[in-house]
Amino acid sequence: MERLQKVLAQAGLASRRKCEEYITQGRVEVNGEQIRTLGAKVDPVSDVIKVDGRLINRQNKIYLVLNKPKGVITSAKDPEGRKVVTDFLPGVKERVYPIGRLDYDTEGLLLLTNDGDFANLLTHPKHHVPRTYRATVKGTPHGTLLERLQKGIMLEDGMTAPAEVDYHDVNPEKNESVITITIYEGRNRQVRRMFEAIHFPVIKLKRIKFGPLLLSGLPRGKFRPLTTEEIEELKKAALEAGPSSEENG
Repeated sequence: MERLQKVLAQAGLASRRKCEEYITQGRVEVNGEQIRTLGAKVDPVSDVIKVDGRLINRQNKIYLVLNKPKGVITSAKDPEGRKVVTDFLPGVKERVYPIGRLDYDTEGLLLLTNDGDFANLLTHPKHHVPRTYRATVKGTPHGTLLERLQKGIMLEDGMTAPAEVDYHDVNPEKNESVITITIYEGRNRQVRRMFEAIHFPVIKLKRIKFGPLLLSGLPRGKFRPLTTEEIEELKKAALEAGPSSEENG
């Protein structure tokens, strides 16, 4: 017997948190009975489970990495008809959803899955799996300013956790700098807001690493399955991590 929200998430319906909302909204039935109680346990093999009157699919678990292009919504669908990350997954029949988010103007490494446990492990607030970004900023912030980012900087939603910050390249002709930054939390548009706080706005932002997983070798707009070894390394990185805040890129 397993918790209903876990079974729904494992079926690729949505994240576990979203599945909990479906339950409390009365959208889930088990053997013809409406279930509104979180924590209700079901037999995922024998019980008949429906959401909005439709049987859930018992899918094989799938784990993907996508090199998300700029100008794409990190969502499975968009009511405004804009491009979404699942548009870049030709041939994937399973219903997958993003693990965390990259904002519309940010490109790079994005994980997708239909395994709710895996997604929850990597994004749970008690974990702080590192995410590394390559930021092109206007101007060249001097070392003292970068030290502020390293130590933590005050944003409107509080002080950030310490970050790792290094110069990658400087282009005096364009008055731009490329800086690599690793954060251990994931507030909304956090990297952009950190650089805005020191008055060096981000021109371009790309996530190049998630935990131990590197983006290298994957063309923009393309995806591939994670290997078994990569999945286990990501799980290990999350389990060995410490406290953090919410997820985003």
